[in-house]
Order: sequence, then C-alpha cells, then structure tokens
Amino acid sequence: MKIATFNVNGINGRLALLLRWLAEAEPDVVCLQELKAPREKFPERAIRAAGYGAIWHGQKSWNGVAILARDAEPIETTRDLPGDPDDTHSRYIEAAVNGVLIGCMYVPNGNPAPGPKFDYKLRWYDRLSQRAQELLATDAPVVLAGDYNVMPTDLDVYKPERWIDDALFRPEVRQAFAALVAQGWTDAIRHLHPDERIYTFWDYFRNAWGRNAGLRLDHLLLSPSIAGRLTSAGVDRHVRGWDHASDHAPAWIVLDEPARKSAP
Repeated sequence: MKIATFNVNGINGRLALLLRWLAEAEPDVVCLQELKAPREKFPERAIRAAGYGAIWHGQKSWNGVAILARDAEPIETTRDLPGDPDDTHSRYIEAAVNGVLIGCMYVPNGNPAPGPKFDYKLRWYDRLSQRAQELLATDAPVVLAGDYNVMPTDLDVYKPERWIDDALFRPEVRQAFAALVAQGWTDAIRHLHPDERIYTFWDYFRNAWGRNAGLRLDHLLLSPSIAGRLTSAGVDRHVRGWDHASDHAPAWIVLDEPARKSAP
C-alpha cells in the first residue's frame, strides 16, 4: 500500500501536474494540501477519471485538504480538527481507506513569529496532539500525513542558522512536533533515512530549487500498529522540477499488506 502526501499549492492551477504524477507514481492513497479552492470548485470529475475516489474540505483562495483513494472511496470520519469550534480554516480531514485510518493536515505556517498567527499555530499543534492521542488509544492502524510546516531537526533544513526565528523552525514548534512523535508515532522518512538530507519543499525565490536549498516540511507519521509494515519511504523530488510545479514535492511511504491470521 503506497500512501503519499502532496501540497499542490492550488489544485486547479496545477491539475495537469497532479494528474501526471498520479499516473506515474500510482499511489493508493494521497493526502493533498493547499487546494485553494472552495468545495464546489474541486475537480472531482477529473480526479475520478484518473481512477480515484475523493473527499475534500475546501476554502476559497486559501488552505484546503483532500484525501484520494485509488479504485476506492474514502470513508470520511471527520473534516475538522476537534478542540476549537470557532476555527473555520480548512486544514484537517480524516478517512478510513482499505483498513487504514488516514489523517490529512495542513498545519498553519505561523509567521510572523511571535504574534497571533504563531499562537494559533501552537494551539493547532495542541489540538492535533490531542486528536493523535485519541487515535492511538484505538490501537487502529493510523497514518497522519501532510504539511506540518516544521523542520524537526537541523538535518531537515539547508542552512539552520538562517531559520532560527522563523515560525517553521522556532524551538516551540519543533518541541511541539517532537512531543507529538513521542506519543508513539514513527516519522517514516526519518526512520528509514536517519542521516540523509531529504527535502520536500524548495522556495520559488533565490533559485532555491537549483541550489537544492530545501526544507523537509511534509511528514508521514505511523501509529505503532502499522509502523512494522513500513518497507520504504521517499520523496518524488523530480516533480518539483516540472513546469509550473508546486513548491513542494510528493512524499510517500510503502506499507506491506497486514499479515493474515492463521486459522485455529
């Protein structure tokens, strides 16, 4: 089972690129972020023609998340992160796909920091941690995938000293991510590539892509009940080099099928 996460940075403007990647990579499940489209503008017909069922949580001009499933229909469990009924941002959606519970998220950027946007980001991480703990308690196989807007360690950023005061790298945010993982989650890419510089984002400015001045912002966290099935993980970084590319590249994992219980 191949599960991917991809911040498309505008699904309608980059639909051709998304469809090209889906045909090439053939992921079984895809978490998308930054749809930048209201619910009625989601390109459902094109996605279904590509062989994917979909659920989505859209918002005009900003945010937006979706879960796609190849030859299947995601069974939605929630489309809002619990804990703040006044939060109207489309940043979280959750569904069951082929026996795995998938949480798809677009964590707030938080800049400028300090400030109200940074405070919102930290509160959002608190709410995510609460939901993650609830999911762990079910002992279900869970994957929490998306754009976490954090570089967890110095290894995840091309020049750490330049990002000290940024909301993506401030100690409070890295601590929030570390506390989330410490609940018992496995950071899939880092687990399989502990010492490798792997990036998922390259800014459009200052020739970041050409210089490989990247950041690892997109993560897939696995619950203990599914972490043992992890066989490979990586980033389709070449997608960032396509014409009219998103500033993110798809990150993905492959899971073995669950072991069948022998008959008594």
